Amino acid sequence: MNSIRKQRVESQLRKEISFIIMEDLKDPRVKFVSVTHASLTNDLRVAYIYVSIMGNEAEKKEVMKGLESACGFIRKEIGERIRLRYTPELKFKIDDSYDVQMRIEQILKIIKDEHK
Repeated sequence: MNSIRKQRVESQLRKEISFIIMEDLKDPRVKFVSVTHASLTNDLRVAYIYVSIMGNEAEKKEVMKGLESACGFIRKEIGERIRLRYTPELKFKIDDSYDVQMRIEQILKIIKDEHK
């Protein structure tokens, strides 16, 4: 698989899914979601979509349920918007890198304050 083509498809997939979630998705459970990254398998049949969700753990689980139930609708919309031989199967995953980054910053701030 041409890695440049794969990267272009991943980028377009991320943009389109972000737009679909913000504009077309009517599920009230899906709120405060941003698509951070899309990763395709080499055969372009499966797409892992990483989402950042604001809120506590219960809210995150509820949003993930909403995304999983809307997966068919999102896939259909992707099939209409992006011309690929096969519309990839979508698998949503939580991207918790922002939470990890915030936790690291808190720890570093505590260490800095202790050394003063």
